[in-house]
Amino acid sequence: MADITAKYLGDLRVECVHQQSGTVLVTDAPKDNNGKGEAFCPTDLCATALAACAMTIIGIYGRNHGVDVTGTTIEISKTMSANPRRIGKIEIIFNMPDREFSEKEKTM
Repeated sequence: MADITAKYLGDLRVECVHQQSGTVLVTDAPKDNNGKGEAFCPTDLCATALAACAMTIIGIYGRNHGVDVTGTTIEISKTMSANPRRIGKIEIIFNMPDREFSEKEKTM
């Protein structure tokens, strides 16, 4: 059985279902690529997944080493390139909570 299923809804929208949880996510093409821009576009999800993955790894480290990173926020910027259209750059800024982190914790 697939982990995720996706169905094209028409009008450049895709409904994705996470089979284990039943969570539904709809994507839409961005306005600058023939869409309405009313939901995450697939490349937004790619950039978001990268940041969420990195934050999950930080969270695992924190949990395993007694470092509370709850409240960390992430700012994600994605720049598209052309010919062919693709992600050209992803910038991720982690805003850590206002806590005293040791130099070792900051390095990790």
